[in-house]
Amino acid sequence: MILQLVKFGIVGVIAALVDVGVLVALKELLHTDVLVASTVSFCVSVTVNYLLSMSLVFKSKNQSKLREFILFVLLSIGGLGLNQLILWIGVRFTSVYYLIVKFIAMIIVPVYNFITRKIFLESKEK
Repeated sequence: MILQLVKFGIVGVIAALVDVGVLVALKELLHTDVLVASTVSFCVSVTVNYLLSMSLVFKSKNQSKLREFILFVLLSIGGLGLNQLILWIGVRFTSVYYLIVKFIAMIIVPVYNFITRKIFLESKEK
């Protein structure tokens, strides 16, 4: 379990870098609304996270890769909702800089992600 958490952390850092990189590019370079930019960046990072998580972190259940990806995306929608709620509250109701709020979300959302992926995507076989 510890090795799995370490791998999950490494994959999470990679996905987080993709998430923040796309967010900053869209927000700062293209002047996209922060919630739209965050949605796009989150979706890109979910795809990267899926590819790395299911090959390096979790032992896949015996199901089609399409079904697995759809379930991964559905679980990630919950993470996106939580991410967006944190960003919305932080940006709209406080004077905290959007990237600081994003980093707070990046601490909370992975806990949700690990638990739901462990329950719904990982094989129970030892």
